[in-house]
Amino acid sequence: MGKLRNNREIGFKYEEIAKKYLILRGLTYVESNFSSRYGEIDLIFKDVKNGEMLVFVEVKYRKNDFFGKAIEMVTKEKQNKILATSQVYILKNKWNSGIRYDIIGIDSFSNNIRWIKNAF
Repeated sequence: MGKLRNNREIGFKYEEIAKKYLILRGLTYVESNFSSRYGEIDLIFKDVKNGEMLVFVEVKYRKNDFFGKAIEMVTKEKQNKILATSQVYILKNKWNSGIRYDIIGIDSFSNNIRWIKNAF
């Protein structure tokens, strides 16, 4: 793909890695980058193995751990934006079953992907 030009491009690359990772673990992909006036949700999946569960996924990538690991970068403020945006999605799609909020942390320095279910 050549050198990535900006943070948005880097974000899309790692969201795609996370998407493939979750599909391989049995989740069904719904959509990417759903946004509202409150914020954006990186990935949305359905997890039918655990009932009819809608899963909102925040993807975080870190090139190094100078300022912490990727999963530690999902602040309370970011969580609140995801929660508000998910409510817009739920109402828009008339979803009336279970929901879950997960985090995928990708740390390139350790070649590690960490998936936290029910992160918040």
